[in-house]
Amino acid sequence: MTHRTVKSLADTAKPKDLFRGQWQHNRTSVLDEYKPYLDERWDKGCTNAWKLWEEIVPMGYRGSYGRVSAYLREKRTSPRPITAQPPAPRVVTRWILSRPETLTEIEQLRLKAVLANCPELDALTGHVRSFAQILTERQGERLPQWLDAVRQDDLPSLHTLAAGIDRDRDAVIAGLTLPWNSGVVEGHVNRIKMLKRQMFGRAGFSLLRKRVLLAT
Repeated sequence: MTHRTVKSLADTAKPKDLFRGQWQHNRTSVLDEYKPYLDERWDKGCTNAWKLWEEIVPMGYRGSYGRVSAYLREKRTSPRPITAQPPAPRVVTRWILSRPETLTEIEQLRLKAVLANCPELDALTGHVRSFAQILTERQGERLPQWLDAVRQDDLPSLHTLAAGIDRDRDAVIAGLTLPWNSGVVEGHVNRIKMLKRQMFGRAGFSLLRKRVLLAT
């Protein structure tokens, strides 16, 4: 045994941490993202593995029929309910922040399953998408209505955001309505900051001034 192997065994906190490779209970599988669909169809009474395999192939599944059959067999014989592993928080965040029409059918289904099990996250998703529509379609007149809707839900983080927006409501509404923005100015500021960071501790103001003038 190598020192690294001995150290990994000695550092484990729980017996299940000893399982690695083929014995690891939570290994990823090509079937993982399709399991919520299989779970939903199973709950509706469709338990035929071949039929379900035929349904997920057009959705992009490239695995074997055997994986589908094994997963359904486990659901059928296990004394405890077998369901798909929940997606990572980062993945759920991406789904919420994406345009709904850009999500695949499987992603929409998995997000639907997550939101069905968490009312707070479901409410948050509605507010995020509503604000995104206000922002992208310049519907600033809807902002007061959005703020009122946010305050009706128990979402402390959004309440903090709403309070900050409310302190400068007129300016925010104008920013969400008018076609002008400070993007060009911010671009120049970022470029100057980048030049300044490149020269940190290497030269004085005169050289920095010259580089800025030549870069504009």
